Amino acid sequence: MTEQTQEHKTHKNDFVEIKFTGYANNEIFDSNIEEDIIKINPKAKPDKLIVAIGQGMVVKGFDKELENKEINKDYEVSIKPAEAFGQRDRNLMKTIPLGAFTQQQVSPRPGMILALDNHVVKIIAVSGARVIVDFNNPLAGKELKYKFKIIKKVSEEKEKVESLLKFFFGFIPEFEIHENIKIKAQKNVEPLIKLYNGKFKELLGKELVFEELKEKQEDKTDTEDLSN
Repeated sequence: MTEQTQEHKTHKNDFVEIKFTGYANNEIFDSNIEEDIIKINPKAKPDKLIVAIGQGMVVKGFDKELENKEINKDYEVSIKPAEAFGQRDRNLMKTIPLGAFTQQQVSPRPGMILALDNHVVKIIAVSGARVIVDFNNPLAGKELKYKFKIIKKVSEEKEKVESLLKFFFGFIPEFEIHENIKIKAQKNVEPLIKLYNGKFKELLGKELVFEELKEKQEDKTDTEDLSN
């Protein structure tokens, strides 16, 4: 392999934009390709996906397959459960009082999928005042297949920062890029900056700094007593 050919392949820590469709039991479970994602939800819109290879921003087995790949070439890979969403764990089958659902105005029924304690769970059975709930990831125990294409290596620093913020923080706060990356956000975001500063420095060569974003005070003129 020539040096030029190797240069056009992907490497660990490269930021890349990916188009993909994921399958489980030959059914699509995720995609950012419009003609595929509408098969899951006709109203869904595809999202751009930018990841840093080898940083766990996609499932482990898929992440490994992104290395040493050519740009704009179609690939198809199979991922065993151990490197996808893991094997099913019987200990994640829980019994929860029915009242915990009715208090939230939810009427659980077998087969229902819902969010509970920041997990996606499946209702297995409802018996009297008890509800059997499966906390396993719906894809646990399943072999996955991914069809994907790496569209490009991402070079724009802003796109790299946004991809890391979205993954590590769960949202993209206001930021500025200079000799460092200044995050402007509410005080409760500061612990995240301390937690992930090392990862940003490793991947982008720049540290995160925090600037508290003050809440705008209400215009007192609007609330003055005008009765006098």
